[in-house]
Amino acid sequence: MTEPAASDTFVANFRASAPYIHAHRGRTFVVVVGGEAFGAPGLRPMLHDVALLLSLGVRVVLVAGARPQIDAGIARRGHRSHYAGGLRVTDEIALECVKEAAGTNRVELEALLSMGLPSSPMAGASVRVAAGNFVTARPIGVVDGVDFQHSGKVRRVDAEGIRQRLDSGALVVLTPIGYSATGEVFNLSTPELAAETAVALAADKLICLTEGERLQDDAGAALTELSPAEAEALIESGRPFATDVARHLAAAVQACRAGVGRAHLVPRSADGGLLRELFTRDGLGTLVTSTRFEGMRAARREDIAGILTLIEPLEREGVLVRRSRQMLEHDVDRFTVIERDGAIVGCAAVYPYAEERIAELACVVVDRAYRRGGRGDELLAYVERRCRADGLERIFVLTTQTSHWFIERGFAPCTLDALPEARRKAYDVARRSKLLLKQL
Repeated sequence: MTEPAASDTFVANFRASAPYIHAHRGRTFVVVVGGEAFGAPGLRPMLHDVALLLSLGVRVVLVAGARPQIDAGIARRGHRSHYAGGLRVTDEIALECVKEAAGTNRVELEALLSMGLPSSPMAGASVRVAAGNFVTARPIGVVDGVDFQHSGKVRRVDAEGIRQRLDSGALVVLTPIGYSATGEVFNLSTPELAAETAVALAADKLICLTEGERLQDDAGAALTELSPAEAEALIESGRPFATDVARHLAAAVQACRAGVGRAHLVPRSADGGLLRELFTRDGLGTLVTSTRFEGMRAARREDIAGILTLIEPLEREGVLVRRSRQMLEHDVDRFTVIERDGAIVGCAAVYPYAEERIAELACVVVDRAYRRGGRGDELLAYVERRCRADGLERIFVLTTQTSHWFIERGFAPCTLDALPEARRKAYDVARRSKLLLKQL
């Protein structure tokens, strides 16, 4: 009996991912993963998901760290790892370990991406991996009295060389190594390398697969979206983060401030986290973006289909009066909408009666999946501010099933006489809607 339900869920989820499949095709994503992933159970399925992105037409640069492997190599040599300000001090022994670890990790990636067993997700994938000397680096030098020796900073990323490999359909792999014009080798910060690569390629996304948990606010709620300024404030707040989360968050800020549209922090340990972040509306991690992922605005004609989709279930249930497309086309300038990643998830309409300084609030709807986020309150507050700005003093609503929600927000029962004359004449006695009024 459960099979049809499972099938229905699969079909619904697959259809819901279609807009993202179309939107991501041909886009360039820089994905960064720390060395902690190597040897962990989740590495293979994560790479299967990366291969799936390639099959869907996404251009992927994979930046792979090696910090744990470098530390282990240094320890095997009886040497100690040294850090200053979160960055490795790379002496001669550490540099040997950097080369060894980066090379080993790259070979492991290539091996896993070469799988093609019929029973595996990689069947028929045929992933070509491209690597090379794409990164020119310079030494960090001496900072606050600390000589970082062979630790470096990115000087230039060969964007054209990487694009040529991406154009050929290859997956480009970068390890945290850069080269100087004089043939020197430098150890680089993996998150910084990923951010610089995303900027140089004008990538559409920087995706950081982190070891720490999903970011949360002081109350324990997930932080789903941050502006660069908010992310920067979070870094400077002194709140305890996993070391790699703080570094990746700083890289996300760096990339967004330099023109990358969106940066995502996604817990690597979450099975399918990469796919869930990219192909569902709410994702799994934290989005850092200079442009609003969700916002409230006046409705436009192109929103009509989204509004119809939103209100149709409530019309079927009799909660709302049915509105035709023609009616919405006529009244679209009366609507305010909440848009979330291109989808309409909330709406409300206002019909003012200027002479009486009163307005009717109608068609207040928030998608069922988003009713716990306070969006209804935000929508009502936004509408009320606009009404006050237009010189209106009162607002009324007719409702059959949601009177308590409005009463809890300052509306009070009223009689038909409180409505404008034109609205009294249009009152549908058969619906027996309750009348509620609020002073603005």
